[in-house]
Amino acid sequence: MRKQLLINADSISELKKLEDNSIDLILSDIPYGIGADDWDVLHKNTNTAYLGNSPAQKQAGNVFKRRGKPINGWSDADKKIPAEYYQWCQTWASEWLRVLKPGGTAFVFAGRRFAPRCIVALEDAGFNFRDMLSWIKPKATHRAQRLSIVYERRGMQDESLKWNGWRIGNLRPIFEPIIWCFKPYKHTIADNVLEHNLGAYNQFAFEEITGHFNNTLEIGMSPKEGGLHDAQKPVKLLETLISLVTIPGQVVLDPFAGSGSTAIAALNLKRDFIMIEKDPNIFSIMNDRLSKSKQTISLFD
Repeated sequence: MRKQLLINADSISELKKLEDNSIDLILSDIPYGIGADDWDVLHKNTNTAYLGNSPAQKQAGNVFKRRGKPINGWSDADKKIPAEYYQWCQTWASEWLRVLKPGGTAFVFAGRRFAPRCIVALEDAGFNFRDMLSWIKPKATHRAQRLSIVYERRGMQDESLKWNGWRIGNLRPIFEPIIWCFKPYKHTIADNVLEHNLGAYNQFAFEEITGHFNNTLEIGMSPKEGGLHDAQKPVKLLETLISLVTIPGQVVLDPFAGSGSTAIAALNLKRDFIMIEKDPNIFSIMNDRLSKSKQTISLFD
């Protein structure tokens, strides 16, 4: 009997209910801790400028709604944000390790800024870090403000001319890291595959989708796929990762399931799944989406 569970609960407490060594793959787009919205604030900082927005941000609409960085220098509290993100990752990393089978993979979308903190938390919990994959996004908004405009608004014309071409912020962010960790196994990978069907990777399946076997993925949204969640990922991208390390019938867990893209990918590939999402509104979107997808699958199965 297939296991297809959608759970509306806090994953940190819900994970404790899962059996040891019961999951084949954890694939999750976790909160990045960069203040994308209220759900993405994972620190104790009460800086009133955090999550604010400027006139330019308001004009840009949904492209970047909130300010994830302070605007008047970095206070002592601001400086603790990375360490507090690491502490948050520690609250679930050990449970992830416990529920995974030996040789099982954890693929984690963690964001460029704090991915190193997430890796260290996973390693401290007992995971082995295998690789860092790179998802090349077809579209990426460049948010860097022109320094010359800042000075121009202040009436500092000489400074505006001097710093023409300089910007405040980052280069265009066209990639996101995907952490690839695994639960340590006994003996060799070949022995672990015989015992648990885990530990190796399916290069043929990967090449069939990507046309190469490099550790970069350039996969965008299908037509009309987006718009369900601010951090939504392409189903095809998730299918690529699932098919890389699992076989049909194995169980995929997403503790931060969002709008359910991981579940759709697992369903398409005939993998079982357990999806956990805390937000009731987002959970409702996932539930409706899965119901429609199951109906479509049954028509063509």
